[in-house]
Amino acid sequence: MTETKKKKSLIDKFLNIVERGGNALPHPASLFGIFALLALAFSAIGHWLGWEVIHPATGEAIRTVNLLSKEGLNRIIVDMVHNYTSFAPLGIVMVAIMGIGIAEGSGLIGALIRKLVLASPRRILTFVVVLAGILSNTASDIGYVLLIPLAAVIFIAVGRHPIVGMAAAFAGVSGGFSANLILGTIDPLVAGLSEEGAHIIDATYHVNPTANYYFMVVSTFLIAFLGTWVTEKFIAPRFGKYTGDEVGETIEPLTPLERKGIRWSFYTMLIWVAIILIGIIPASGYLRGADGGILSSPVIKGVIGVLFLVAGTMGIVYGAVTGKYKNDGDVVKGMTVSLKSIANYMVLVFFAAQFVAYFKWSNLGVIFAISGAEMLIKANLGVIPLMLMFILLAAVINMFMGSASAKWAIMAPIFVPMFMLLGYSPELSQVVYRIGDSVTNVISPMMSFFALIIAYFQKYDEKAGIGTIISTMLPYSIFFFIGWAILLIAWILLGLPLGPGAELFYELPAGVQGF
Repeated sequence: MTETKKKKSLIDKFLNIVERGGNALPHPASLFGIFALLALAFSAIGHWLGWEVIHPATGEAIRTVNLLSKEGLNRIIVDMVHNYTSFAPLGIVMVAIMGIGIAEGSGLIGALIRKLVLASPRRILTFVVVLAGILSNTASDIGYVLLIPLAAVIFIAVGRHPIVGMAAAFAGVSGGFSANLILGTIDPLVAGLSEEGAHIIDATYHVNPTANYYFMVVSTFLIAFLGTWVTEKFIAPRFGKYTGDEVGETIEPLTPLERKGIRWSFYTMLIWVAIILIGIIPASGYLRGADGGILSSPVIKGVIGVLFLVAGTMGIVYGAVTGKYKNDGDVVKGMTVSLKSIANYMVLVFFAAQFVAYFKWSNLGVIFAISGAEMLIKANLGVIPLMLMFILLAAVINMFMGSASAKWAIMAPIFVPMFMLLGYSPELSQVVYRIGDSVTNVISPMMSFFALIIAYFQKYDEKAGIGTIISTMLPYSIFFFIGWAILLIAWILLGLPLGPGAELFYELPAGVQGF
């Protein structure tokens, strides 16, 4: 007992240090404002010190541009609005979240999660809860506010400990953040940031929101199985039988009207699938690309528009059938509420856009990328050790900074071009970052919903705190990291594409000298 208390005490001390360090950081928007000012300062310093490199793609000398000069200050003021409105992730995230907002506001997504979980046999209940958590990522934060507390209720109802159910759901929702069977709001967001980083080396490079789709699909089942195994092997035995005062609540099954709504929304989805298949399967299909290809089709390149149309119409149909949407005003309200949920993000993007622009204008991004790539070449690391190190770096940073987009907005302008110069695609850099960002989500006190998870746990264990969450979720972090690392290694060795048209490696234009 003494040894156990001592270990808990040491863990609590460590977590307190992490918590204080994270809380001492400014707001992410302020942090990007500071980074933007630092970029301006370093542009002047680099110019005065003569920082320059030879660009391996052009053979030209790249010199640091002083943004604190007269010309630089003029550009900062004139292009401030353009930096914001042209920032790649902003528009695609807003469009995606409006479409999902229609479906979420109608109650369709909540009903689908209830149906998925409640219809599952008890023997695979844990697997279904973890899988539902992963799939809930499509609808922004609904997994945190709906599925995790619902999992506790379900586990009590079948005679199991509610915290075990919440742990399984939390592992899927947060630890499986980079896995899914369908695209969510995070996919266009990180793809836009990756594209901004890629433009430092190649101004024509496009990163599609489907860039990691194949890897995501396989990861969905990997994380669902690993999450189930960890829950039953480590978490359930640790908590044992629930002896608390909370009485199992009744989970209302879907009403006939809700089932009818799901049925008609499913028919709506089938109509869209038919329209898309008819448009892309024939060689002369109306949804083929200008070159007659599928990868260049508007379905792939405009996947966010497709997501908006499909999710929006399914939500409208469901809402109309159930009576949730009585007129067009109700639909618009669903879109408005969804946009309110990203108000903080829209503010953050203003400062992030300025930082990325200054980093690009000053040539600091190219200089750091080329210098870093040269160091890595000298270190003679292969692709697998390099990517495993990058996973660890992203995982550690995630412990101190919770926002996935904020971290990638900082890291993408440095690592995406650096890895491109080493011959690795932006899509590979992105998927490796997303693995590292996911595996420590469940143990990061800086994760935005961490306080809410503590409150959920305290409902069933009033003594639960940060240490309880960390000790409960740490096995998930460890095994998700191991499992994802093995999958990534296998993927690289097999040379599989990460998504439609998204290869592992990047080739400089023909005739251009690389490293």
